[in-house]
Amino acid sequence: MWPDRRIQELFGIELPIVQAPMAGPTLAEMVIGAARAGALGSLPCALLSLEQAHEQCRLIREATDRPLNLNFFCHRPPAPDPARDAAWRERLAPYYREFGLDPAMPVSPSNRAPFDAQWCELVEQQRPRVVSFHFGLPDADLLQRVRATGARVISSATTVAEARWLEQHGCDAIIAQGAEAGGHRGVFLSDDVSTQVGLFALLPQIVDAVDVPVIAAGAIGDARGIAAAFALGAAAVQIGTAYLFCPEAKISPLHRRALFDAREDETALTNVFTGRPARGIVNRLMREAGPLSPLAPAFPLAGGALAPLRAKAEAAGAADFMPLWSGQARYRRELSTYELTRALAREALALIGTRAS
Repeated sequence: MWPDRRIQELFGIELPIVQAPMAGPTLAEMVIGAARAGALGSLPCALLSLEQAHEQCRLIREATDRPLNLNFFCHRPPAPDPARDAAWRERLAPYYREFGLDPAMPVSPSNRAPFDAQWCELVEQQRPRVVSFHFGLPDADLLQRVRATGARVISSATTVAEARWLEQHGCDAIIAQGAEAGGHRGVFLSDDVSTQVGLFALLPQIVDAVDVPVIAAGAIGDARGIAAAFALGAAAVQIGTAYLFCPEAKISPLHRRALFDAREDETALTNVFTGRPARGIVNRLMREAGPLSPLAPAFPLAGGALAPLRAKAEAAGAADFMPLWSGQARYRRELSTYELTRALAREALALIGTRAS
């Protein structure tokens, strides 16, 4: 028996595991595998068009009637900053010349759509069991519309202050995102990531500070991590990087190879790929232009000028200019999403039961 069943009852799921909504690697196949296994399957919508999101939801609904989580970014679009854009292009100019590209060539803007009225209509039409947000919460009127569908609302907190803010603004549960977690930091009350806290220091403090159930996220990928999270007061765990080794993960061979080769001390927080701090495996651009650069345009604009460099490097078999998102943990189990989810739950429950006895 799981020691805390609040998340299972809140979301209507069998296992207290949330498959992390990793934009890019996660599409319908992974969501279906996690949901069928009894976890909360999560579809990230940040890199999808509305039409693509509807199609992914259709594929998921046709394969399973288990609860679904739709995930959205809720950042504010940045104000134009031509000077910063020019400085970033100037910083990248030597790389352009190295690849025989014109540093002044036009580039397509990098875009990640924030949650807005159109995305809210998607929620109203699809009516998922859970809607999760990153970078805080959307405006009150949009949040009210989401809640009117009956969806449970969750979001990420990287500090106790953010957790309290989320609870005060109506979250049904809170994801405690430790500094070890891969991908974008969920920070929204501060831009300072220099003092970000590790999960097992952050988790019990958030548990003590809020009344809603807490989901632990950050370098959890085996039974020991799950059991430890429950011992510190979590009601569920969110797992991300461990799922990147599953065949359903939509990552490039270069990213997959980097995940297998990297050591635990070879990730860092960087803003050079998108303009917001995110944890990934250190590569050439991070070493030479970052990992944190004051020149990188505000999220999500930094990636536009990198696209030509990334295309050239990848064609040559190099991952020098692509984000290699990864948490600090190195759990390499090449199982299907379904098999990994069931194995982690079985092993964790056995460990929790052993310790309880």
